[in-house]
Amino acid sequence: MLGNVVLAIGPWFVRMADVGPLASGFWRLALAIPFLWLIALRSGQRFNALPPRLWRATILAGGFFALDLGFWHVGILHAKLANATLFGNISSFFFAGYGFLVARTLPGRWQALAIALALVGTTLLLGRSYQLSADRLAGDLCCLAAGLSYAGYMIAVDRARATLGTWPTLAIATVAAAALLLPTAVLIEGSIWPHHWGPLLALAIGSQVVGQGLLVYAIGTLPPLVVGLALLTQPLVAAAIGWGVYGERLTPLDIVGALLIATALVLVRRRPAG
Repeated sequence: MLGNVVLAIGPWFVRMADVGPLASGFWRLALAIPFLWLIALRSGQRFNALPPRLWRATILAGGFFALDLGFWHVGILHAKLANATLFGNISSFFFAGYGFLVARTLPGRWQALAIALALVGTTLLLGRSYQLSADRLAGDLCCLAAGLSYAGYMIAVDRARATLGTWPTLAIATVAAAALLLPTAVLIEGSIWPHHWGPLLALAIGSQVVGQGLLVYAIGTLPPLVVGLALLTQPLVAAAIGWGVYGERLTPLDIVGALLIATALVLVRRRPAG
């Protein structure tokens, strides 16, 4: 629960930062690297003993993570915070689809219902954004692209995690993602040096170290359904911040769409009985 609340506050820090969205994504990673690397070293796994295939898988994860943060941070500036959080977490469906392909099975009853609910909810939210403005729609689409990129990140991490620990995987992927975001941010946004470090430090420690760390720990110790239920705190917290700070009020159709996607996020994690 704490990890989800911290992650839901992250988009607020992105809006508060006095640098562009790509630069804030880079600083989120770069400022977190010393903490993640220290934790990874204390895990006892030696980096110099890793086979080349693990390095490739982890660096690939970093590439997808860079795409995820780039799309998501751009989307945060144009979409409602609640929408950004919901669409950013839609990677669950893509990752579930990957699981079905690997297992060569069809979706179960609950997963099929989750996909249907997610499609209806997404259509409602995108339609509402289209009615408001082209910027809102573009923001939602960027957040959807982020969700797809994050699914690629999770697939690459899943492959690396076969023999590599959580923290070494996260540390290497974070370095790779930061190395890709830095030249991209400089090329597109120009200046990336902030005048105020507070929001970026909060983003790095909160989202990348504490939020991701607690969520990774929870995923390893709790059933998927419990993780899915706890995930529902993210759009609720983000919606509360958007309403209270930016006046982003949710209409009845927005609420219905959000509830459909939130319900689907829980159902897609449900394990079949037996």
